[in-house]
This record gives sequence, C-alpha cells and structure tokens, in this order.
Amino acid sequence: MELDGCPSPSNGLQRFCFFFVLFCFLFEARYACLSQTHEDPTFNPPFLTLHNRFLAESNDMIMDSKNNKCSEKINKGSQLREAFKMLDANFFDDSKVLDIAREAKEFNLPIFAANRELVASENGGLHNPSCLIFNPEWTDEQVENASNRFSYPTLSGIQKPKTEEDIAFMSILELGELIRTKQITSVELVQIFLQRLKRYNPVLESVITYTDELAYKQAKEADELLAKGVYLGPLHGIPYGLKDIIVVPGYKTTWGSGSFKDQVHNIEAWVYKRLKSAGAVLVAKLVSGSLAYDDIWFGGRTRNPWNIEEFSTGSSAGPAASTSAGMVPFAIGSETAGSITYPAARCGVTALRPTFGTVGRTGVMSIAESLDKLGPFCRSAEDCTVVLDTIRGKDPDDLSSRYIPLDDPFSVDIKRLTVGYMDDAEMEVVNVLKSKGVKMVPFKLNYTVDSVQGILNFTMDVEMLAHFDEWQRTRQDDLYEAQDQWPTELRRARVIPAVDYVQAQRARRKLIQEVKKSFTVDAFIGNATDWERVCLGNLVGFPVIVVPTGFKNISSPPSEGTRRRTTITTGIYARPNHDHIALALAMAYQSVTYHHKQRPPIDNLGPNDIRPYPPTTIPHRRLHL
Repeated sequence: MELDGCPSPSNGLQRFCFFFVLFCFLFEARYACLSQTHEDPTFNPPFLTLHNRFLAESNDMIMDSKNNKCSEKINKGSQLREAFKMLDANFFDDSKVLDIAREAKEFNLPIFAANRELVASENGGLHNPSCLIFNPEWTDEQVENASNRFSYPTLSGIQKPKTEEDIAFMSILELGELIRTKQITSVELVQIFLQRLKRYNPVLESVITYTDELAYKQAKEADELLAKGVYLGPLHGIPYGLKDIIVVPGYKTTWGSGSFKDQVHNIEAWVYKRLKSAGAVLVAKLVSGSLAYDDIWFGGRTRNPWNIEEFSTGSSAGPAASTSAGMVPFAIGSETAGSITYPAARCGVTALRPTFGTVGRTGVMSIAESLDKLGPFCRSAEDCTVVLDTIRGKDPDDLSSRYIPLDDPFSVDIKRLTVGYMDDAEMEVVNVLKSKGVKMVPFKLNYTVDSVQGILNFTMDVEMLAHFDEWQRTRQDDLYEAQDQWPTELRRARVIPAVDYVQAQRARRKLIQEVKKSFTVDAFIGNATDWERVCLGNLVGFPVIVVPTGFKNISSPPSEGTRRRTTITTGIYARPNHDHIALALAMAYQSVTYHHKQRPPIDNLGPNDIRPYPPTTIPHRRLHL
C-alpha cells in the first residue's frame, strides 16, 4: 500500500541508479588524482567535493529508505488501530495490529468467502437457517405432542345481517356459523371482502397483491366440501390476508421492497399451509414495510383507518389497517421488535404476539431467527384464539418452532389467577378483571440489565445482515425506500464483532433469568407500546395480546369537527408458553366491553375531513419491526 508522503518505488530506483553511476565516475577520478592530493594537502578538486556529497546523499538515501519503510509500517499500523477503535479493540499495539491484518487476510477472508458462497447467495433467510436456536422455555418440561385443539364456544341464533357492512365486521365464529348453517357461502364472503379491499386500499395503501383467482378457487372448494357434509371448523371458508413476507406459490412475495417486488417463490409457507388445511381463503397479500421495517413500502405508506392523517406504524401495517377497516376478518402479521404491538395499538385492533416458537416460520422472510414471530390480527381475543389454535404447532423445517402445551383459553378459570398491573396500565381493564374475580395486585418487573434496547439492536441487526449480506454487498441498499432505516443500521452492523454479538446473547440470558425471577404473577397489565418493554418482551420471548380500551380526540382536529379518533389500548402479558392465560383474560375483559367492536370512520369522516397529502402528522419512526 503506497501512502501519501512516501516515495514511489520507481522514483527511488531512478535516483539510486543516477547516484551509482556518478559514484563509479568519481571513484575512478579520485584515484587518478591521488598523487597530487598527497603532494598538496590543500588541493581539493571539485570532483572530491562531489564525491563526498554523493557519499552523504547515498547514505541519507539508504537511511531514508529504511525510515520510509519504517514510517510506512507505522502508518499502516496506526491506520488499522484507528479502524480497531470502531470495534472497541484499540488496545493492540502497531505490531500486533499488523499481525492481525496479515492473519485475517490469509485465514479469515477465504473462510468468509466460502461461507457466503455456501449459504448467503440468496437474500431473505428462506433457506439455510442457523443451527444456533433460541429457546424461551422457563422449565425443563418436555412435550412430545401438544396438538390437542381448543373447544370453541357454540353460537346459536346467529342470523345473516342485512348489510354487507355488518357482515364485514362480524367475528370469525359468527361468520363461521353463517357458513356452517349455509346462510352465506364462502364465495359470497370473498366477493364482499375483495370489494372492500379494492374500495379502501386507494386511501389506506394497505394491499400489495389481490389474490382473486386463488380466493375464488379456494372458496369454491370450501363450499363444495360443505355441500358434501364436510365442515373443517370455524375457519372453513373464511377470507383472510397475509403480510407480504409470507410466501404463497404463484404470487409475488415482495417483502415490501422495490428491490424484490417481482420475485416469486415456488414454496408454501408453513403458516399458509396450516390455514389452507383449515379451509381459510386467502384474498390478499397485505403491506409489509420494506424488508419488514416500519410502514413505508415501495408503493407508498400505509395509513391508520381511525385517523387517515396518521400512518399505521410498524411493518405489519397492512394486516393491522386492513383488519381495522373491515377489509378482512383477520390477517397474519409478524414481529421482531414491535411490528404486531405498534400497528395493532395505532389501528385499534386486537392482536397477539405469541410465545417465541409457537408458530412455524418456514417460507417467511427472516429478520432475526432468534426474535421473529408470527401472530394474528383480529377483531377480538376470541378470534385470536381461534386463529392461534390453527397455526400453532411444530414446523419440521423451523428449528425454533415447538409443540407448546397451551391449555384451552376457553376453559381457564380466571378467578384462580393473580394478575399484576403496572403504573401505565389502563385501569378500566384492571377494574373489569377485578369485578370478575381476578386477584389484581400492583406489579413491577425488576431487572438490573440496563442495555435491553442495545441487546435487541445488536441481535436483530447482526442476524438481519446475515440474511441480507448479498443485498448490502451488491449495493442494493442504495435503492432502499428509506435510507435512515435498514441501510444505516446494517452498515453499522457490519462492524459489530462476533465476540460482542455473543456477549449480547450472554447479557440476554442474564436478562431472561432476572425477568423469570421477577415474574411472580400469572400475568400483568401494562402499556403495549412502551419501547423498553417491547424490546424486553421480544428478547425474553413472552406473549402479549394488545386490547383496545377506548378512544380520545385527535390532536388539532378540524375546526368544524371530525369523527377521527386516537385509539387507546393496553397489553396483557403472560409467561412464555402461557398464551392461554393472556387470551383468557382478554376474552373476559371484552365479554363486557365494546371497544373492540367499534368501526373506524373511513366512509364518513366528518366536515372538511379529506385525505391529507402530504400528511400534517408524521409519527416518529422507530424500530417497529
């Protein structure tokens, strides 16, 4: 490496040759005059002056060459030490740094290249999962098969509403009863929901792909099965949507990114297989924020149906907004760090982030294998329970998925539970549960680890970069829809040392142990979008269900009034593998309240309410993944 200030090799060689020839000439001339010089010591011919000058110059040149080599080596070492500062490893001296650089070039780089060629030539983490598996278990209990299904409540006297609007906001169990009793067909439901998707999508920007052909095909099959006396259960013939990081063969799976908007994978995601086997009907691939980061995607930015001046936040933007607006009865989203909790809270829907490993992720774009979770967006906790029962179980191709011994949420005796409430809990929920016989106690989750958010960022960013190494190396990140999001984070992740990623996982384990010790209740109530708690919950892997609890006026409403509202929600948290507790408590609360049944004012906003563009309110963008 040639450094500024160091002579080039060619100039040094020319200088040496010139002085060497001059030296030969002067050497001969000196001896030709030796006798005269001996006779007259005062005689000092010009060539002797030149000779002495040459000796001095050549000696200086040799010293300069040595010094230059030394200087170049020192400069290299100093520059590498500066680079090592980014790794918090500037404790090596120059000699050691140069040795590290040489060894890394000879040993590390070939292994890097070989591994990338072997497993990282494709983006998205659909293949070649890591053998390092995160397990959120707090006990050593081994479960061979926990596939026993829940016992759903029997609905009677359900009649088909007169309007399609009323049909669109029915629960899954209600729609299922209409189909089972043949008051409506699956094909008719598909028609209703596809019309709503196409009607409201220009405003909400929540749909990427309509799956009309597939939907009508699956609906027809569902109707034909029912005509033969075969009823597959409460999801038989029910339309739904999938976040567009979930692969469905024959349709684009864009990951919300312009770089991948035309890709088609010929595999079936495990969660899609489960829903298809239950008779559910896919009507749309719904918006994922670009590469599952926030609500910006290659076609726009998804809006909140309760207040179209706001965006939905979180990368499961499409599932949240579409469910809220009655465009689908339910949808499947994902969370790595807030992408279920944030959009559910913003859009006022009930949504479950299940225990890590509950739902298989084969065929789903991966951010972080030790954090990613799939979960349902629904009208109610009851609906979430029905969907979870269908999609849970061991995915043979997802090493993190497990059989989890969930009790039947419909059979939980909540009067035997002790539930904590935090300082930021919605007290209406606390009071309702207390009135139903639940023992409610003040609660605080104590832990000493003060780097929770940093641990999550290290974990998520390093694992994400492993899945999008090729994307960054080929500079596709320059085309990303929001440069302050993944491009910035993943460039920073490139210089997170492996040793510090491992240290973060050790700190994560310490956090889990402390949370386990502090979790002295069966469940607790608290804010679902507190950022520290979002990070903590995803690192530990415990479940939370987001529950609507009311509404308040928007800030700075139009002078002549508006029907737009800001939704109020809370979270009900449970221990890992105790999702049934959170679901049972949420169902108990919703059995006597009606916040979850309210409909957003997307048809009739009020005087002077129009879709603002650009919006006047832009929510702060955070890591809502």
